[in-house]
Amino acid sequence: MTELLPIWRILLRRWWVILLPPLVIGALSLPQLLGRSNASGGFVTSFKYSAAQDSSNIAQRDGDFQDIWLASEFVVNAFTEWIRSSSFRQELAFALGDSVDLSTLGIASDNARSVGVVQMSHPDGAQLETIVNTAITVLQTKNALYFPHLGETNAPVTVLDAPVVTPAPPPLLNRFEPLFRIGLALMAGLFFAVFLEVLDSSIRYPDEVERTGITVLAKIPKS
Repeated sequence: MTELLPIWRILLRRWWVILLPPLVIGALSLPQLLGRSNASGGFVTSFKYSAAQDSSNIAQRDGDFQDIWLASEFVVNAFTEWIRSSSFRQELAFALGDSVDLSTLGIASDNARSVGVVQMSHPDGAQLETIVNTAITVLQTKNALYFPHLGETNAPVTVLDAPVVTPAPPPLLNRFEPLFRIGLALMAGLFFAVFLEVLDSSIRYPDEVERTGITVLAKIPKS
């Protein structure tokens, strides 16, 4: 316990130095702590689509339509990789021109049960709405340029649900940022308290006198 006594004395004497930085930072971070800050996670949207090779480019054969369904699955799988590629971004950039910033656009694509899914994110909601509508147009009108086996005929692409742009929640790191700043401020307060204690040459307790080699004979009470 004697080892902890100096720390306890510093806390008692310098508590205001320790608490002042986190209180100031806490007051400045209060809107963000209460969820009222202007920090945004941007906007997100998604859409599902189906696609199949044009029937005139599929070899006719007897039997069921299993080959047509397999062709549709292969087309969606191929389009999934195309949407992830740089060439799809280039087509978007060419169609949109310089009016929309694509440098912050996030694109993800997946497929399940022969249905393609495209997810997009962007800091600007209005621009994202323009981007996703242009992406659907590119997907429907430019696919034959990248897949020769389609026979120079665009595969029909049907959007299964209209994309809706919605705000995205702030990143998890941003939500904990105020607490992180308050923690750093508390550490800074502790540092300044110890620093002031080192600079302070005042003697307040009998054991501090005895450590200098002087014997304490008596103490005068405060009252």
